[in-house]
Amino acid sequence: MKQLLQNLKNGQTTIAEVPAPVLRPGAVLVRTAASLVSAGTERMVVEFAEKSLVGKARSRPDLVRQTIDKARREGLLTTLEAVFNRLDQPMALGYSSAGTVIAVGAGVQGFHPGDRVACAGGGYAVHAEVALVPQNLLAHLPDNVDFESGAFTTLGAIALHGFRLAESQLGERVGVIGLGLLGLLAVGIAQAAGCQVFGVDLDPARVALAEQMGARAVLRPQAEEAAQAFTHSRGLDAILICADTPSADPVELAGVIARDRAKVVAVGAVGLSLPRKIYYEKELSFINSRSYGPGRYDPAYEEKGQDYPPGYVRWTEGRNLQAFADLLASRRLDVTPLITHRFPIDQAPAAYELITGKRKEPFLGVLLTYPQVEVLPTTPASLPSHLSTSEKASAVRLGVLGAGNFAGAVLFPALAKLPQIEKIAVASASGLHAQSAAGKFGFQRAAAGEAELLADPEINTVAILTRHDLHAGQVVRALQAGKHVFCEKPLALNAEQLADIQAALEQNPGSLLTVGFNRRFAPLARRLSAFLADRQEPLAAHYRVNAGFLPLTHWLHDPEQGGGRIIGEGCHFIDFLAFLVGAPPASVHAQALPDLGRYQQDNVILTFTFPDGSLGTVTYLANGDKAFPKERVEVFCGGRVAVLDDFRTLELVQGGKKTQVRSHLRQDKGHRAEWEAFAAAIVAGGPPPIPYEHLFGVTWASFATVESLRRSETIPLI
Repeated sequence: MKQLLQNLKNGQTTIAEVPAPVLRPGAVLVRTAASLVSAGTERMVVEFAEKSLVGKARSRPDLVRQTIDKARREGLLTTLEAVFNRLDQPMALGYSSAGTVIAVGAGVQGFHPGDRVACAGGGYAVHAEVALVPQNLLAHLPDNVDFESGAFTTLGAIALHGFRLAESQLGERVGVIGLGLLGLLAVGIAQAAGCQVFGVDLDPARVALAEQMGARAVLRPQAEEAAQAFTHSRGLDAILICADTPSADPVELAGVIARDRAKVVAVGAVGLSLPRKIYYEKELSFINSRSYGPGRYDPAYEEKGQDYPPGYVRWTEGRNLQAFADLLASRRLDVTPLITHRFPIDQAPAAYELITGKRKEPFLGVLLTYPQVEVLPTTPASLPSHLSTSEKASAVRLGVLGAGNFAGAVLFPALAKLPQIEKIAVASASGLHAQSAAGKFGFQRAAAGEAELLADPEINTVAILTRHDLHAGQVVRALQAGKHVFCEKPLALNAEQLADIQAALEQNPGSLLTVGFNRRFAPLARRLSAFLADRQEPLAAHYRVNAGFLPLTHWLHDPEQGGGRIIGEGCHFIDFLAFLVGAPPASVHAQALPDLGRYQQDNVILTFTFPDGSLGTVTYLANGDKAFPKERVEVFCGGRVAVLDDFRTLELVQGGKKTQVRSHLRQDKGHRAEWEAFAAAIVAGGPPPIPYEHLFGVTWASFATVESLRRSETIPLI
């Protein structure tokens, strides 16, 4: 399918052929008929992308500080690679569209194939022939509303939410400052609600258009005097600021023309320097409107479909979308006079030349249109129950599931340096990242989804880099398809999933399985292990992790999606202790600091015993400063001391002599080496690079750690 993409590195806006997104539970696939180009939000993205690297840095000093901190922690080359990779990721533009439902995911209620819908949301209602949209970001489009008008629904919901925040009533006089597309929609909404509307803008053409819609509208220089006359010197009851400017002039003007105790609502992106005197003397209420309404930025609402009860939250963003669509159907608001330009999707870059000023002509509503050809969703292919796999393979022929940030920043660059791995195909849920990764990192093609990849007889090895909750099921299906499997951590989120994986391994003994416990393959980790190789007594090891704070709403905290931080990330550090000792833990006792409503058991001290009597502790902390190095390992054993500092330096002390090994420019956590080991095992016929005893034992230990935190007691593992 065709999709509009923005490259943040070089500023190019292009049309690319990418695989259609894969249907998932809680969402629907929509064949797009029309989408609206935002002259505000999207223009800012494009203008940022077109800046030089220095210009980008000047516009985002917050990101510059983060980059400097990362360079200090992880090294200059590692940081530069991460920065340039992030900038080189294609960005999907668009957040307001309309089209026809072509497939419905499990759990979706109220929508069916063939339904006409309006779609919302950045990353969802994108400029593409097919879009994957969660159910709470959809609204039914009445039969008498065409798709072009329906494409205005998201922007209309933004204006509607701002109007609701003003709490204006029938007969009140409402001001709208800024008569661009958003402001004119606000004018229409206020008039439909029975309000008398006063508009202000800098552009005579937009003032004239507001007048045609029935409002009293003036240019900025006449605004104060005209507002006095319009309100009989009482002042406006409410003001909606819909301008797009860094200037605080709209806020100051609103204070001047407002009545005593009026409400001022900032709907557009404006300077927010409030003039205290006028706002204080009139006791004005100022509200910064949050997009389309309650539910915005709440993952439980937007992504998981958890609606708010109407009795408590009458107007959510989804219900605002539907209300605006219904308003269009009532004919009390007509958006067709606001459409100034239409571009077929093939010519979409020209639309951005228009909104960024490269094309010198006035514009207002800019639409992209799409050919209404049948684009069917990807359907799972029938998978063979088992493909016979020899003990040895002539080569590693790789297919990858998932092409997110980790894949692009870490794994794919590591694979690029391994010529013994043939990169066949990559698949992702959206298709966009798969297409980009295939071209950027040398894969032969982008695959439409998991089913296509697993059914491909050319692929003998699958890497699973998807969301945590998908890992176990994908591992099982890949093993059943006779593939060798690399799974990024965690291997599973619960005991049932782990048992399913074990059963699949037993049923498919010709397939190798490994997990992305990369740290044990790091060069400095191998040097540390060799230093301890001939030990004659148990060791004591302490692994300190400055993990950094994650908000409670982060997906990793979700036990169903991310598994929590211990299962989702802590398994790395448990595995490293198992690597040093040579066996998985025998027991675990876990203690956590009080959560204080800010944390979720991610400030913990974990104590592990091992079969040979060794002791290991993991101190995992979310309450530190990310500027401090993330990881430090200290090991004591038989008159020896070893200190591994953030995989940058290793100190080895024995017999009064200190040896220091340093990685100067690059932090190396073993991602390339783990794939070298896995590829060698596949070609040679095994054994797996990480013993299965460790893979399963460490995963069990992460489950037991969570249970120990819950029960506040030691949990035996053997």
